[in-house]
Amino acid sequence: MKHIAVYCGSASPADPRYVELARMVGDTLARRGIGVVYGGGRLGLMGAVADAALAAGGEVIGVIPEALVNAEVAHRGCTQLIEVTTMHQRKAEFTRLCDGFLTLPGGTGTMDELWEAMSWAQLGYHAKPVGVLNSFGFYDHLIALWRHMIEVGFVRPAHRGLLIAEHELDLLLDRMAAHEPAEPITKMDPASL
Repeated sequence: MKHIAVYCGSASPADPRYVELARMVGDTLARRGIGVVYGGGRLGLMGAVADAALAAGGEVIGVIPEALVNAEVAHRGCTQLIEVTTMHQRKAEFTRLCDGFLTLPGGTGTMDELWEAMSWAQLGYHAKPVGVLNSFGFYDHLIALWRHMIEVGFVRPAHRGLLIAEHELDLLLDRMAAHEPAEPITKMDPASL
């Protein structure tokens, strides 16, 4: 994987472990030679990932809607900062630029990005790995929900492997690199995004 889209919050929780986690992720990706594609902000976990990757000599591509340039305080130190018009264009650009998706703790925007990456994998817009770093048990309930959706029958058994979750980053990255795509429900044209 040459580039990974990192989904995470633009907030900085009171618990310092979350910002430290984001810094560790940025540093690790850069040291592995993996470029970061992310939301383009300089605040919160987003900024911590970008700053750490840049400090370690990594490539950082920010993708940010024009309306959020000021609200999220665009990170002008990125290797490349791409301004788009809509949130949909932002997520389509993430998908175009990355070889996989890595989700750190975050809020509703992070969840939107994660579930869309999962949905697009099911529909055949992409065949890229979708990873969740479940540090501090942050995603325990989400992982349980994913399993419940499979058990009830809302997610096909063939798609159970679409969500790759681990507590340790190195193991998660290794599993993402070894990802075998599932057969999609249909084969959508990525150019139509």
